Amino acid sequence: MKVWAKLVIFAPESHADQIRTAAAKVGAGKIGKYSDCSFSVKGTARFLPKKGSEPWTGKENQLEEVIEERIEMLCEEIYIEQVLKEISRVHPYEEPAIDIYPVYQRGFFT
Repeated sequence: MKVWAKLVIFAPESHADQIRTAAAKVGAGKIGKYSDCSFSVKGTARFLPKKGSEPWTGKENQLEEVIEERIEMLCEEIYIEQVLKEISRVHPYEEPAIDIYPVYQRGFFT
């Protein structure tokens, strides 16, 4: 039985398509006979760059808000490390926010 995970990637709008494409290229977003599958919603991210940080946008010790997309993609466990490397390569943030959740649905994603 294949082991699946859901990747949730938070990215600025300007880079969302590039991140989706990069993740799909190395194995994320496959569901049955479909590829490049994802779900996205937009929201506002907030962060405070601290001393020594190198933010893509914003300034040290100044609260920043950015319109981001929450990108969700399914991924077989065997591809996760490769997908994370590819996302990190194209993601503009110094510290990308990426969540990984186990998926326990048996038989749906063969």
